[in-house]
Amino acid sequence: MTLLFETRLSDSPWVESVWTSTSEQVFEMTSVAAVRWGLVFWQREGRSYASVKGPESRSSTAPVPDGATFLGIDFALGTSLRNVPTRVLLDGGIELPDTTHRTFRLDGSRWDIPRPDDAEALVKRLVRAGALVRDPVVAEVQRGHVPEVSDRTVERRFRAATGLTQGAVRQIERARKATMLLTAGLPVADVVAGLDYFDEPHLARALRRYIGHPARQLREGVQGAISLDLDQRTTS
Repeated sequence: MTLLFETRLSDSPWVESVWTSTSEQVFEMTSVAAVRWGLVFWQREGRSYASVKGPESRSSTAPVPDGATFLGIDFALGTSLRNVPTRVLLDGGIELPDTTHRTFRLDGSRWDIPRPDDAEALVKRLVRAGALVRDPVVAEVQRGHVPEVSDRTVERRFRAATGLTQGAVRQIERARKATMLLTAGLPVADVVAGLDYFDEPHLARALRRYIGHPARQLREGVQGAISLDLDQRTTS
């Protein structure tokens, strides 16, 4: 029972990462909180599928089609679909209709399903067609700059573009980083200190809400499938 993940970071300003996965005797998984939306393509028993996956504000249990191979594109914060606000996708998604072995339909047009090494080429085509848009204020905030607008405007634009508040994004990203450190064997006390949690109960609450597994399980090895590349097989 496992999900075999491999992830690579992207050099595209529109894309955070591209990942592939294979399910082996898996029927459900722990879906951890995630701040980015994405496109997901998968094949099973000779059929092809495509969907838009939204950000997730907390952990949950999700079904997994057994014996499937997946390809996912996780988009950079502030990137969104022209015709689907990201807030509508929060804790949900959309299955895309009329998917064939080679193509899928999005934004009223048909597109070729990408391979892992040419995902960015698909994104470029979507950008040129105007199907993907990006809020420059959110992009500026992500680069560490201070936009020339009020804090209230920044928060409103950030939530509209990402579906989440800036605070929620920070909490989810911190919990995911804590998970990677714990699975790598770092002591709980060191994770608490290194990531500025108040104390171990504070970390425990964050892991329960956003990851769905306690620190002990993460350090000893998660039993069952989880939607995170815990092996950190990350390439650029």
